Amino acid sequence: MASAVLKVAVAGLSRCSRLTLLRTRSTKAPLHQGLPGSLWKLGRLNHIAIAVPDMEKATALYRDVLGATVSDQVAVPEHGVYTVFVELGNTKLELLHPLGEKSPIAGFLQKNKSGGMHHICIEVDNINAAIADLKAKNIRTLSAEPRIGAHGKPVMFLHPKDCDGVLVELEEA
Repeated sequence: MASAVLKVAVAGLSRCSRLTLLRTRSTKAPLHQGLPGSLWKLGRLNHIAIAVPDMEKATALYRDVLGATVSDQVAVPEHGVYTVFVELGNTKLELLHPLGEKSPIAGFLQKNKSGGMHHICIEVDNINAAIADLKAKNIRTLSAEPRIGAHGKPVMFLHPKDCDGVLVELEEA
């Protein structure tokens, strides 16, 4: 009976939720392992990205008010953003500000005037295997191929409609 209830409950979850549930149901394997037989493994949370309407103000908040170590502002034209990374010890915050008129962050800030959480970034050990596996499981990606991200490593964004409304960035570790 409990197994039938679990199957019905799992059937109602989004694709990313089902993958998460499958990964967390195992009591023997660490969370960083992939699914059995998987050619890739999910790693640690790399960063949480926050879209900000005023980069200087946001940087000052984390540096001067909260006392965090922050990076210099860096332009990433291929993604249409300026970035500042805030070091938190166990992960980072990535402050994002629009660069150019076609910036995806400009559109986000038009809808969210005071800014807000934009995406989460999770490391994977093999981005190409992860993408192939996720596409086979009907998880959509926002581009056909990985692009080089702010850390100089290949990244891929997963469609938020397939991930419980969260924009997920995968970054090769």
